[in-house]
Amino acid sequence: MEVGGRGRERDKDDRLTAAAAVTVEDSSAATKDVTAVNTKPTRRYPLASWIAILVLIMLVGVYIFSLSLKQNGMLFGLMQTNMIEKERENPCHDPSIPDTEIPYVHYPTPNTYQRKECACTAVRFFSILSMQRSGSGWFETFLNSHENISSHGEIFSVKERRSNITSITNTLDKLYNLDWFSSAAKNECTAAVGLKWMLNQEYFPGLMKHHREIVEYFNRRGVSVIFLLRRNLLQRYVSVLANAYDSAMKQLNGTHKSHVKKREEAAILAKYKPTIDTKLLIPELKRSDKLAADALVKFKNTRHIVLYYEDVVRNRTKLIEVQDFLKLPKRKLSSRQVKIHTKRLRDHIDNWSDVNNTLKGTQFESFLNGRR
Repeated sequence: MEVGGRGRERDKDDRLTAAAAVTVEDSSAATKDVTAVNTKPTRRYPLASWIAILVLIMLVGVYIFSLSLKQNGMLFGLMQTNMIEKERENPCHDPSIPDTEIPYVHYPTPNTYQRKECACTAVRFFSILSMQRSGSGWFETFLNSHENISSHGEIFSVKERRSNITSITNTLDKLYNLDWFSSAAKNECTAAVGLKWMLNQEYFPGLMKHHREIVEYFNRRGVSVIFLLRRNLLQRYVSVLANAYDSAMKQLNGTHKSHVKKREEAAILAKYKPTIDTKLLIPELKRSDKLAADALVKFKNTRHIVLYYEDVVRNRTKLIEVQDFLKLPKRKLSSRQVKIHTKRLRDHIDNWSDVNNTLKGTQFESFLNGRR
């Protein structure tokens, strides 16, 4: 019995040994197969092919973008064509007006009065885009000395009128329909109507926040833009600080005046010389410079003209350019306002030495040599 049991165990061991041998052979074969598969060359695309594919994708993207631009241009051109055709059907249409000018010629019908014999007097719409203390109030008095121009001032200084785009367009519609009444309102024969709009009202929703909608409105309604900017931003900053001081102190018999018509009053206001915080000076100048540059870019697709305060001061023929731009009969324009700061810039700043040292060697150094 013992011999028989040992025989069975020996047979079992033999079977296990044989099975293990088969397993090893299978594993070896599988390894060979994998090795054979892995040794086959991997198919790779050359680098030049990938570059060609990327270039093709870029070209397709550029083509699609160009089609979009072309479509937008065609839509704007179609809009102007429709305006021209509509204007030609107007009984007041003047055939001498070039087609390029027709989108900017209007014949409003006010809700508050009748234009009577002036019903066919063409009206141009405009908007003065500027910043506080850049001469916009002074410039506007020149425009309003023309018997056919009504420039209604800073009507968006009231927050509710610029609280959202609907409020803005409703206000503009009322203005351009000749239903806006102010001291600048002219008679029924107004030939140009507009306002001044401050760029630096960005702390409330307004011009710059809604610039896309406003540009669309200007182009749709045929509104021309007059940029009035100031080259010397240091001079502007001094004027801002001086005006803020008078707003608080009310130096003229307890009354604050941003603009004056008497030299005596100008002399009183000019006595104040602000002390400028030099740590804030360069950031403030950069902020103002960027704001003006951004506005020029954002409103570049409007019909516009760019004026600088310094040029108007030195050369009053700039006022003739404005009348030409608005296609108005030329008149000699005048203003009763008197300049407040007339001396050298150094004579209007209390800490001139600190300001001078701060701006020396910077992009704003040239402002130091400016005169009022």
